[in-house]
Amino acid sequence: MKNVTIAIDEATLRDARRIAAERSTSLNALIRDFLERLAHREAHARRARRRIEELCRESTAEVGERAWTRDELHER
Repeated sequence: MKNVTIAIDEATLRDARRIAAERSTSLNALIRDFLERLAHREAHARRARRRIEELCRESTAEVGERAWTRDELHER
């Protein structure tokens, strides 16, 4: 594993240490877990976007003529 140095203000550091203690973990573990979850979510979103783009390219769907007006859509 690599070590990383971050700059953080005193109040945030104090709050983060308190949260880590409440969760019976270390600040290091708390940050590592956050970054792992962030990376996982981003990778998942990236795969989903690629899949959507792929489906759009493969789609044979056709859009028909527009048979409505904006005013008709917003009629109350």
